[in-house]
Amino acid sequence: MLKKIVLKKFNRIPETMIILGSGINSFVNNLNDSESISYKELFNYDTDASIGHSGLLHLGYINKKSILVLEGRKHYYENVSDFDMRQMIQAFASIGVKNIVVTNACGGMNESFKPGDIMVIEDHINMSGRNPLVGLNNNDLGPRFVDMSEPYDLDFREMIDKVALKENIELQHGIYVSYIGPSYETKAEIRAFRMLGGDAVGMSTVPEVIIARQANMRVLGLSLITNMSTGITKNLLSHEEVLEVGKLSVHKLSKLLIGFLERI
Repeated sequence: MLKKIVLKKFNRIPETMIILGSGINSFVNNLNDSESISYKELFNYDTDASIGHSGLLHLGYINKKSILVLEGRKHYYENVSDFDMRQMIQAFASIGVKNIVVTNACGGMNESFKPGDIMVIEDHINMSGRNPLVGLNNNDLGPRFVDMSEPYDLDFREMIDKVALKENIELQHGIYVSYIGPSYETKAEIRAFRMLGGDAVGMSTVPEVIIARQANMRVLGLSLITNMSTGITKNLLSHEEVLEVGKLSVHKLSKLLIGFLERI
C-alpha cells in the first residue's frame, strides 16, 4: 500500500525522508504540491497528538525535489513493542528510501549550549535499555548484527556544516543520549550522562537510527536544544517549553534542511 501511494504521487520513490520532532511541525509549510495521509491509514499506527505529533505522512516537493516528511514518531515510553518501533522505518526502507534525516527536541547537558541551538549529532549513547531489533530479524533488509561504528553519516555532517556556514547559522556538535522517559532525568542521571560524554538528552531518535542503519540507510541527525537539563537549569522542565522553543526555532532549522536537500 505504501509503495503504491508514493508511486502514484511521484511516479518514483524519493531518496530522502525527514522525521520531525516535537514543536517542529510547521516545517511542512515549506512543501509544495503536497498531499498527506495518516499513519493510522498506512500502518494502523497512532502517535501521541498531545505532545505535538500529528501522525501524518506528507508527500511533496521542496525546490522541485520530491521528499517524504513524517510528522511524529513512536516513543518507547508509549509502551510499544519492538515490532511497533520497527514497522514504519522498515516500511520506507523496503520500498527504496535511501536517506533519513531525524530531528528531535531535546535537553542540553553541555553548558556551552543554550535553548534554540541546533546540534548535529555525531554519535549517540543508548541509555534506554531497549533495542528495536530484538526479535525475529528481517534478513531482506539487513543483518541481525549491525555495525554502528558510524551511525551518523560523515559526509552528511560535513554537508550540513557547509549549509550552516552559507546561511550564517551557528551549529553545535555533540553526542545524543537516549533516555526512555517519560519522566525527565534526575540531576544525578544528568551528571552520569555528562561523565559518559553526552551533550544532549532526549527520548527518541536512537531506535530509528538503529533500524535505518540495519537497512543501510544514510542518516543525518539534528537536535534542537529546547531547554537545559535538570541540574543545569533551575527551572522546572515542561513539554510546553519544548513545544514553544521548537516553534521559535523552526525557521532556522528549515533553512538547514532545505539547503541540505539541495545538496544530496
